[in-house]
Amino acid sequence: MADKQNDVDEIWDDWKDAVTMTASEIESWLDTDESKEVGQKIDGSGESIGHKSGRRIVTILGTKKADLTASDVEHMHKVVSYVKRHKAQGPDSDIEHSRWRYSLMNWGNDPLKKV
Repeated sequence: MADKQNDVDEIWDDWKDAVTMTASEIESWLDTDESKEVGQKIDGSGESIGHKSGRRIVTILGTKKADLTASDVEHMHKVVSYVKRHKAQGPDSDIEHSRWRYSLMNWGNDPLKKV
């Protein structure tokens, strides 16, 4: 098994690039109807995978780097991968009000945010 600290160090910069929203921005976003209307829903829960991920991202953002668990690091990899894949599929117009943007925002990335 790999060293957890090495795993954190490996993903850290990519995570910071992928998650462009603050915890409070994500929390506010997750309360919107737009946030709740996008994404794939599984197991009949009514909550999309991305919305659930957004809640997990908020928790990770509130955790010190040294205190991240292997599960946190695994989720960080999942977020980075999703954001990279999804950003490559952007719409040609009306990005601001697109389901594409809303889905990315559930995953902590606002493609319109200047970083």
